[in-house]
Amino acid sequence: MKKLTLLLSLLFITLSCGVQQTRDALTSGNYDEAIQIAVENLRNRKDAKGKQDYVLFLEEAFAKAKERDLQNISLWFKDANPSNAEKIYNTYLALHNRQELIKPILPLKVLNGNRQANFAFEDYSDQIVSSKNALAKRLYDNSKALLATRDKMNFRRAYEDLKYLQQLSPGFKDADKLMEEARQKGTDYVSVYTKNETNMVIPIRLENDLLDFSTFGLNDPWTVYHSNRIKGVTYDYGIIVNFRNIAISPEQMKEKEFVKEKLVKVGQKKALDANGNPIKDQQGNFVMVDDMRTVTATIYEFRQLKSVQVTAKIDYIDFKNNQLLDTFPLSSEFVFEHIYAKYKGNKQACESNYLPYFENVAVPFPSNEQMVADSGQSVKNKLKEIISQHRIRK
Repeated sequence: MKKLTLLLSLLFITLSCGVQQTRDALTSGNYDEAIQIAVENLRNRKDAKGKQDYVLFLEEAFAKAKERDLQNISLWFKDANPSNAEKIYNTYLALHNRQELIKPILPLKVLNGNRQANFAFEDYSDQIVSSKNALAKRLYDNSKALLATRDKMNFRRAYEDLKYLQQLSPGFKDADKLMEEARQKGTDYVSVYTKNETNMVIPIRLENDLLDFSTFGLNDPWTVYHSNRIKGVTYDYGIIVNFRNIAISPEQMKEKEFVKEKLVKVGQKKALDANGNPIKDQQGNFVMVDDMRTVTATIYEFRQLKSVQVTAKIDYIDFKNNQLLDTFPLSSEFVFEHIYAKYKGNKQACESNYLPYFENVAVPFPSNEQMVADSGQSVKNKLKEIISQHRIRK
């Protein structure tokens, strides 16, 4: 009985909250929110007495929403501003969709007045078609006007309008062709190249890898980066990677000797009591324990080291006026390190992750050219970071 009372109380609270939420939406002019809440609550047991508030709220909210929408449309038509075309189309759609939301739960009874709830539905299909055609024409004409300018941002706005037009009316006139024109005109083409201001030869591998923009993942639909200029393309900007200095350290061999010590299990032995006598269990068997011994090893470690420091600056150039837009420093280091080791004693004294060094042997140091080439991935990552954070045009 207590559980039933609790459930009924919770149901009453839920219904009360929903009714209050609907009332608040209605009184604040959020008619579609009030309609949505009312419809959700009337999908089940719509004729129940406890649902009457929702029926009345729905009736009132629908009438007020319709009246406001039709008044707005009338005002926009009188204003005769072509920019109102989208608002008119969307409002006619809203009038239609609102009716379609309510239809599945009809009829609805108003118990107090012994009548059916009144919803003055209308057929808006002609208005939707005519307003969609007007909007399509508006988008098309506006896009052509934008394409007739010399402003790339206008071209991008034209592209977005034409994209919307294609969704609204697929195949409208030559919208496909205009959309491609807008994309090409709105795109910034950037030529990226390197300059060598050092006294070293930059390996071809490094240049090729650094300028391989297919792997950069620079997600910018309006910027195209070319490392090799394409005939017929007018480049708007340039990004120049100026190598200023390449410092390569001498080949180094560092030796180190140290002792490792560890307690390890070497087998098992008989457990002894305090007097030094073997201990037996209840069955008369000797009790065995781990035989732990301290082992040591003298380690002779050899560390081969060589590093390269690449310093560059990234210049952003505006080709329209041949002006320097910005400059960013770039510095990257690549370290070659190889470790091998020998030991005397018991290598079990070493940690397991150190043991592979005993399998290694000395290797030839990489050449200076190889070191510079190996620094490429780090330089490329730094360049990618600079380009990502400092777009040509935001």
